[in-house]
Amino acid sequence: MIEPIYWLNGRLATSAEAVLPLNDHGLLYGDGVFEGIRFYNQTPFRLKPHLERLELSARALMLSLPYDRHQLEAAVSQVIQAYGAPNGYIRLVVTRGPGSLGLDPTHCERPNLFLIADRVALVTEEKRRIGIELVTTATRRSGPSVLDPRIKSLNYLNNILAKLEARNAGADEALLCNAQGFVTEGTAENIFIARAGTLFTPPVSDGALDGITRGIVLELCEQEGLETKERSLTPYDIHTADECFLCGTGAELLPVRSLDGRPMAYTPGPISKQIQQAFQRLIETETSTRKR
Repeated sequence: MIEPIYWLNGRLATSAEAVLPLNDHGLLYGDGVFEGIRFYNQTPFRLKPHLERLELSARALMLSLPYDRHQLEAAVSQVIQAYGAPNGYIRLVVTRGPGSLGLDPTHCERPNLFLIADRVALVTEEKRRIGIELVTTATRRSGPSVLDPRIKSLNYLNNILAKLEARNAGADEALLCNAQGFVTEGTAENIFIARAGTLFTPPVSDGALDGITRGIVLELCEQEGLETKERSLTPYDIHTADECFLCGTGAELLPVRSLDGRPMAYTPGPISKQIQQAFQRLIETETSTRKR
């Protein structure tokens, strides 16, 4: 089994060396930002939009990145090469850095930045084939009036509580709604449903992350001639959908079999299969070793 690769503050490190001080505000208060990046054929997939979102998240938190875009691209390439396997997942994290106790971030020293290259499997291959079970949770997704969901911060407690609810209910994943009862997303994935040949997804303004994979799905739908609409949804819309799937960097495209015990008409359905096939073609086109 291939071991994870660590990169910390400018150099590769062993697991014993890859340590942060206990007074790092990323650890103490969840003060920091991150990105999850897939690589295929030893090539990072859609790296530019991931790094752009990292920069925007950091700007929103008034967090200065300790490395520029070119240095981050080089770091990503270095950990991919060191990892060795053709496919994998990178977690890129920037913390506020060490500082005195208390919330004030102005006392913090230089931010810490680290990368981890490893594999990630959110569900079994069987679940990926037959679809996962969702449950609507009581935990609500914070909206822009609390913390704008476009900021990909280290504070995921809201999502973790929803995941625990789902697990306690015997489901694979949670569906989070906002305070008004509109669907936002899963714990780490955007959501799409299909009805009568049209794909629907909640608007970012309802509380969903502006996902990179979400954008790719919308891009592929346009190329495939599929109609898409961003529209506020309630659990009813998913209960009565023809098809449903989640998408995200870690999840890729993941078919949904049921929500709250109500099965989809098709799992996966024809639209989901079409998007999945187009997604795989895109990966091969953009990361193929033959292209490089």
